[in-house]
Amino acid sequence: MRLPPTQAAIRVLQEEHDLLSAMIRGMEYFVRTVAEGGKAPESKVFRAMLLYITEYPDRVHHPKEDHYLFARLRERSNAVDDVLDTLESEHKLGDRLVLQLQNALTRFELHGALAFGDFSNQVQRYSQFYHGHMRLEEDIVLPAAVQYLNSFDWEEINAAFLANDNPLAGTDYKKDMQKLFSLIANIAPPPVGLGPET
Repeated sequence: MRLPPTQAAIRVLQEEHDLLSAMIRGMEYFVRTVAEGGKAPESKVFRAMLLYITEYPDRVHHPKEDHYLFARLRERSNAVDDVLDTLESEHKLGDRLVLQLQNALTRFELHGALAFGDFSNQVQRYSQFYHGHMRLEEDIVLPAAVQYLNSFDWEEINAAFLANDNPLAGTDYKKDMQKLFSLIANIAPPPVGLGPET
């Protein structure tokens, strides 16, 4: 369920979810294409997508959720504490799933068709995990935040979500990831991207 963008942070969070979903859908499309006998894209396309889903959630997206939105919501209400506990533990689990996905891709690059089944399974596993994770945030946490947080809370949260730089990384990761997203769009073949046909 999409919420109206009454707070800037909600709009930014949903936009970031949309970008991450686009990366995951792109990976699913490529895996499906290979499974149906089509040609695999160059591995640099997969590698760029993996870099995006590794870097952006960990370095920009999740810290803002944990340190601002989730923390402030815990201060105002315990109504969704169990869900926040789940989401915070999933932030850590996501790191392990991406590592497994990276390893499966490397095995596919080395062994070809023999390792494709595992790579395909890892892509599907990550997709199911992350889409479930985003649904919890959008369907439960965001409505709770709208209900329980006050205007002072939103000022701080909005400022954090609108900031381009990540204070934990000390560099402009959001802009870097936007450039990476554009690169992926330009090297991935249609219908995922704008790159040349494979």
